[in-house]
Amino acid sequence: MILAVDIGNTNTTCGFFAEDELLFRFRLFSSLNQTADELALRLNGLLELRGKSLADIKHLLIGSVVPPLTKTWLEMASIYGIEDVKVATPEKIGIPVKLRYPCEVGVDRVLNALAGWHKYRQSLIIVDYGTATTFDCISEKGEYLGGAIAPGVMAAAETLFKKTSKLPRLEFSKVPEEIIGKDTISAMRTGVLWGFAALTDGLITRLAGEFEKKPYVIATGGLAKLMARLSLQIKEVEPDLTLEGLVIWFKKKNE
Repeated sequence: MILAVDIGNTNTTCGFFAEDELLFRFRLFSSLNQTADELALRLNGLLELRGKSLADIKHLLIGSVVPPLTKTWLEMASIYGIEDVKVATPEKIGIPVKLRYPCEVGVDRVLNALAGWHKYRQSLIIVDYGTATTFDCISEKGEYLGGAIAPGVMAAAETLFKKTSKLPRLEFSKVPEEIIGKDTISAMRTGVLWGFAALTDGLITRLAGEFEKKPYVIATGGLAKLMARLSLQIKEVEPDLTLEGLVIWFKKKNE
């Protein structure tokens, strides 16, 4: 049994795997203030809801962009007897990173590239809708070429709420039916959702112009399904790409 953990700035996404099969996933809020014991309590409670426990974890795989939380997870594993713990870093993942400063890239982006290449075996642009919106380019040879980083959809909406006196906080349960907003809420939804769809399609067009052959476009992250409905460029949604990347990396290490 494998617990793959993607520690992000806002949420920590966990996937429980039996070999290659994802049995279930859940999310934790990425709290910098929690102790190792508090983390174990939350984690074990969520596992028990699905008939599992900490004792069922044979391998713990961590991909993290939040170093203090990596430390908390490692401490939790040590206290509660999870012996096989592996932390992915960009240079360990095993695909060429063609950047000026490879150490700067987030491990989640390289894990996405690994999983995307493993599934599609062709040039790709991967859009990840997380705290930031990232665009990652993978060559026909499976090389990580770089990409672009834009604000996250939720972060942009939250900024509108916090930096203005009268605009409310948005929720994104549905797509605006009309492009021209007839009230404040619908105008904000149009601006944020359709605006980010236009940003997505525009950046993909620009990035794709740097490829020799047209890349295939996939999306992942919390808002990927919603944004894929608005984008003209996204072809597939892969909701568990980072978690799958961790498992692929682990299995390649143990071949």
